[in-house]
Amino acid sequence: MKIQGKVVALLVVIALVIGSGGTYAAFTLFQDEPEGSAQSLTLGSGNKIESEELTKINKAYELIKDRYVKDVDQKDLLDGAIKGMVDTLEDPYSVYMDPKTAEQFSQSLGSSFEGIGAEVNMTDGRVTIVSPYKDSPAEKAGLRPKDKIMTIDGESTEGLDLYDAVLKIRGEKGTVVKLGVQRPGASEVMTVEVTRDEIPIETVHAKTIEENGKTIGVLQVTSFSEDTAKSFSKELGKLEDQGIDGLVLDVRNNPGGLLNVVSDMAEELIPNDKPYVQIEDREGEKQGSVSSLEEKKDYPIVGLIDRGSASAAEILAGALKEAGGYDLVGETSFGKGTVQSTVDLGDGSNIKLTMFKWLTPDGNWIHKEGIEPTVEAKQPDYFYVNPLSAEKTLTFDQNNEQVESAQVMLKGLGFEPGRKDGYFSEKTVTAVKAFQRSNDLNVTGKIDEKTAQKLQEKIIESIRNPDNDVQLETAVELLTK
Repeated sequence: MKIQGKVVALLVVIALVIGSGGTYAAFTLFQDEPEGSAQSLTLGSGNKIESEELTKINKAYELIKDRYVKDVDQKDLLDGAIKGMVDTLEDPYSVYMDPKTAEQFSQSLGSSFEGIGAEVNMTDGRVTIVSPYKDSPAEKAGLRPKDKIMTIDGESTEGLDLYDAVLKIRGEKGTVVKLGVQRPGASEVMTVEVTRDEIPIETVHAKTIEENGKTIGVLQVTSFSEDTAKSFSKELGKLEDQGIDGLVLDVRNNPGGLLNVVSDMAEELIPNDKPYVQIEDREGEKQGSVSSLEEKKDYPIVGLIDRGSASAAEILAGALKEAGGYDLVGETSFGKGTVQSTVDLGDGSNIKLTMFKWLTPDGNWIHKEGIEPTVEAKQPDYFYVNPLSAEKTLTFDQNNEQVESAQVMLKGLGFEPGRKDGYFSEKTVTAVKAFQRSNDLNVTGKIDEKTAQKLQEKIIESIRNPDNDVQLETAVELLTK
């Protein structure tokens, strides 16, 4: 993405990269003072930390190092000071990584694509799901956007650094991690077991749907990574060669990614009547990016969004809605309207720092608000159900949230439980027995570990069945009516 004019002095863009929690840019940092100067430190904006302030910091450092009751590691003191400064920002997207953590995280990203497959950030001191990736273990286990991870393998995440938590969650294919999850609106912390696997790297999935004599192309974009724009252009070309009568652009559960990639994609879809995105710096200066496309496509487009559509996905959704004039179907998106920049501190450590806001074509800042669809459409209730814990058997006359989840699942699968309020009634017992008979389970009317696992397997199958996708069906109807 080109950002013209003064954005941040002395900062040079060297790359655009993906990070936990959405879209950000990577910069290199120059200093005005000679290397090793003890008088002042110049940051990108030109503001200086005066010598008396540095003296105060140095005095505190020397005092703790020389006089504290126990020996302390000097490096730990410095890392703690930097982390403390970043923590005072109270920004879940601004993070400091010491050299060891940065190296481990880099190796984890580059050496294997194995883990649970979910984008996360830090919210209110807890690791929080932004969005699970398509077909990932996290999605299959039932993790949802804004789920808070309270424990990892029984250990509390309170006070845990984001990247330390991510490294604990990641692991080799086939291994299991137990997550204690607090879901918004639920009072109980539920245990979710996720079997780690290889995370698919394909980010663009294309297909066609025949409806009412029309051919509708569907392009699902699961994230905006390095090769996504090329794949998108290639698949879009194939669909256009087939003579599609409309296009569904699906960015549901897309946590974001590279700014330059979403820009390249916007260039193919958004006419140049308005900027498809605006970037605002700390002084309030705005720079808009306008595509070179002179006219709209000769077919209608509908965007698909949900609560897991974040960051770069919201940039594209906002561009479709406000600059393209196209409908958005689904649910209000996640709400991440900031851009982070990764700054290398020279010793292997780095800071990912929020430096910009991004605004929609009409100048709206959607941070913590999200983008509203023009046509609201929710999936069936069982798409949003809490996972079942296999630790405790559910039986007649119990009343809790786990029973409520089981009842939602049973009803979604065609086994009428009589109620969905969490009370394990006689009719719920009958529904459980009918489900057990249909799945060759021991018929007890109780939801034990095997029954709970089978219920969740069948629910996942239903969720993955395109015939049950109400939001996609709504989008197709808009294009074919």
